Amino acid sequence: MTPATKADAFVVALRDHLADHADPERAAPMAAYLKNQFPFFGIGTEDRRRLLKAFLAQKSGRPDADLARQIARRCWQEPERELHYCGQEILEIRSKVLTPDDFPLVEHLITTHAWWDTVDFLATKIVSPILRRHRESLAPTCEVWLESGNLWLQRTALLCQLKWKTETDREVLAHAIERTRKSPEFFLRKAIGWSLREMARTDPAWVIDLLGRIELSPLSRREASKHL
Repeated sequence: MTPATKADAFVVALRDHLADHADPERAAPMAAYLKNQFPFFGIGTEDRRRLLKAFLAQKSGRPDADLARQIARRCWQEPERELHYCGQEILEIRSKVLTPDDFPLVEHLITTHAWWDTVDFLATKIVSPILRRHRESLAPTCEVWLESGNLWLQRTALLCQLKWKTETDREVLAHAIERTRKSPEFFLRKAIGWSLREMARTDPAWVIDLLGRIELSPLSRREASKHL
């Protein structure tokens, strides 16, 4: 069987496994929380992760990197949000071997069925470790995403260094903020503030200096200033 065929069988079985534990009463408020953009089985995070762990054990353990890639892509073809979460968490299992060559797949996941919940996971759990290992790709990749005009790729450019602390490339972060700070998009304004709030834990002087030099939306400035 090819990885794609294996992934198809894997996801069909996983879908049935999750459907057996569906809770329609929980599904409605979970969907409402994400503005009814995606259907849910109604399985909370802890239960979903427990079910996925049990399912993987039944499948003789974690899939290899090639299969994980195919599973993630295949999960995104399903409507239920829990399957999207499972797909990205399976991809995270093999995040240590992912490279910038995987960005076409990652960009597909970021921009398809896109909302903050999957985008933020992908930005911080998948994109971030790749770029941390391949620092030479950081600036050019972020520039492509900033130029894309896609809200979610731009948000990823802002958040991909979120937990880098002293390793943060301040020039790249400042450039991403400069390129997005005039946008009226809530999710970009929030991401700017979030990135600066995290940076303030490590280098508050840098954040204070930046806040003194550029104009930011009230939301971005408020979020950035929480730890100052």
